[in-house]
Amino acid sequence: MSTKQMQAADPNVKLSVVERLAYGLGDYSGNLVYSSISAFLLVYYTNVVGVAAGTAASIMAISKIFDGVSDLIMGRIVDSTHSRWGKARPWILRMCIPLAVCTVLMFSVPASLAGSAQVAYMFLTYNLVSTVCYTGLNVPYATLQGLMTTNQYERGLLGNFRMLLATAGTMTVNTVVYQLCDFFGGGDRYSQTGWTMTFVVLMIVFVVLNLATFFFCKERVVEEPKEEDGEKAQGPSLIECLKSLVVNRYWLLMVVFLFSLYFMMSTFFGGAAYYAQYVLGDADLYATIANPLSMAQIAMMFITPFIMKRIGKRNTGMIGMCVATVAFVATAFAGTNVTLVVLCNILKGAAFGCGAAVMFGMLQDSITYGSWLTGVQAMGMGNAASSFCMKVGSGLGTAALGWILSAGNFDNNPTGAAAVTAIKVGYIWVPVITCAIGIVCLAFFDLDKRYDQVLSDLSEGKWKGSK
Repeated sequence: MSTKQMQAADPNVKLSVVERLAYGLGDYSGNLVYSSISAFLLVYYTNVVGVAAGTAASIMAISKIFDGVSDLIMGRIVDSTHSRWGKARPWILRMCIPLAVCTVLMFSVPASLAGSAQVAYMFLTYNLVSTVCYTGLNVPYATLQGLMTTNQYERGLLGNFRMLLATAGTMTVNTVVYQLCDFFGGGDRYSQTGWTMTFVVLMIVFVVLNLATFFFCKERVVEEPKEEDGEKAQGPSLIECLKSLVVNRYWLLMVVFLFSLYFMMSTFFGGAAYYAQYVLGDADLYATIANPLSMAQIAMMFITPFIMKRIGKRNTGMIGMCVATVAFVATAFAGTNVTLVVLCNILKGAAFGCGAAVMFGMLQDSITYGSWLTGVQAMGMGNAASSFCMKVGSGLGTAALGWILSAGNFDNNPTGAAAVTAIKVGYIWVPVITCAIGIVCLAFFDLDKRYDQVLSDLSEGKWKGSK
């Protein structure tokens, strides 16, 4: 099996605040798409287009089959990319405009379409966004974090900046989407014109921010293939890359953790608009209950770097997941008391701040460990496969919410007892289960004990089997 040495000009480089911020802006912009899908796409399909919740959910679930294939393909493409801009950065430049255009199209289902033609349009545009364009940008973006530095703490800070800005992006979406829809729709929140123009504005911002990530972030971790018989050795095959991942228990733990976390976020954030309108009785309360969570998460992520430095990334994440579980259970007892719901969401936001700040740094650490364990450098594939699991978790979470609503007879009676119970299941009890799964995954993630040795060996061109 051929191996590669990862080398960097300075593997312990301290990144500038500007570069960390520029990297974080990539996820701020990404959440203008991702959070819009999670929080509003199902609402758009049911309340603007008029499609049944179960039909919309099925479109999203089926699409994840194609999405998984595209993630693996994109991971392979990133691993094979060699350009003057590096392996990941060029794809951010190439894919940001196509993703922006397709997102506008996704939120612009023509009123003239009906029946199977309407479903076909929804299926096509959803897959252009999620399967093709978002994959083509997000896999390289995730990979870029591991290519900027090998320093464990700096990776943690990059993850912290990433999620700090991602949360700000989510809060932006929570705050402005309905307001812009009202403005462009002439006061009609559910007019097609309002939704189309809202996403034209958001996607212009999206493109500008991605250009900032491209220009201000640098790739410092490079790979130099060994020479065999005077010729460059062939890189690892797709099968070798996949094998190197499935034998890496830390990577598998992070995959399950990320899958459960993104599944939870889709049912929770996707259910928030329904919870405000049909449980609390006022659709305008959506921002009231959603934004305090985002603000608490942002505030916590200014503190998490100090917590990580003291107790490590794994323990920081575990504390967050435990607190989140308690907060979700408390929401069930808050009932229709808006003040208590807001307080519970503030607690969830602080908890999410701990989990979000560490998860991507831990993922990059697990991929680095895999390079040491197997001698196969598969950073692009490792991020692609994990991205696949995150997107499947997100897509299935949104689909599960739609199916839960459909089972509660939401389409026929959205204010009925069964529909209200269904909304509570998606908003409260599914997150309780997934947070518990996350706690178990983090409990077994003890990579901190051996990471220094892993990094030392890799810097010398060694891996476990070469000793």
